[in-house]
Amino acid sequence: MTAPAPDRPVAAAWVETWLSTPRLARYLREAGNDHQRALALYEWNLQLGAALMRDIAHVEVAVRNTYDSVMTARWHGVQHWLFDPTSPVLAPLWRTRRGQRADLNARNRATVADAIRRCGGASAKPGEVIAELSFGFWRHCTDAAHEKTLWVPYLHLAWPKKTSRVALERSLTTINNARNRASHHEPLFGTQPGRDLAAAHREVLCLSAMLIPELGDYIKDTTTVPTTLTHRP
Repeated sequence: MTAPAPDRPVAAAWVETWLSTPRLARYLREAGNDHQRALALYEWNLQLGAALMRDIAHVEVAVRNTYDSVMTARWHGVQHWLFDPTSPVLAPLWRTRRGQRADLNARNRATVADAIRRCGGASAKPGEVIAELSFGFWRHCTDAAHEKTLWVPYLHLAWPKKTSRVALERSLTTINNARNRASHHEPLFGTQPGRDLAAAHREVLCLSAMLIPELGDYIKDTTTVPTTLTHRP
């Protein structure tokens, strides 16, 4: 005798156990409290995240490799710029904030040191360490705190003339926020300030074209983000 098919409450129970009540609730609200539609929306969200991560990965690799090329060509320290303690990403960068002095490169040093450790410590090669550093690290290199030490003498050369550091940092932050949301499987729908996925994807296309025009064309021609957006359940 064939076992009866599970009814909706049973199906809803296992989905809720899988995703957790708070996570599922966000999708249920979007799906009019329909569990079948909520599950379809969750699957679509994962597909969109994968498509977005692919495009972001392309521009992330372009940013880090271009930054490394610019720094390597112009940094004249004893060691590679990511290994030399006197480089502008590692040397103490003291600023006064809220009445207290803070070294704004402390986090960079910890991040780079951890990447070096994961790559074998003393035997680590620059290319390996570069690949270990997060998108957030490269965005941080373009922030206001590093304008005089990194942007003006070095990193502005990676971008077209008259590129605004402020606008660039804003674009990188938008992409980084979307990347973090996708990598943590968060909902990618909604238009709250700073959470517009379509805006993040436009920045990916824009920055990739600014760095390497052919790469911009390649991402634009091969991306599946726009198609996935139009097929939302």
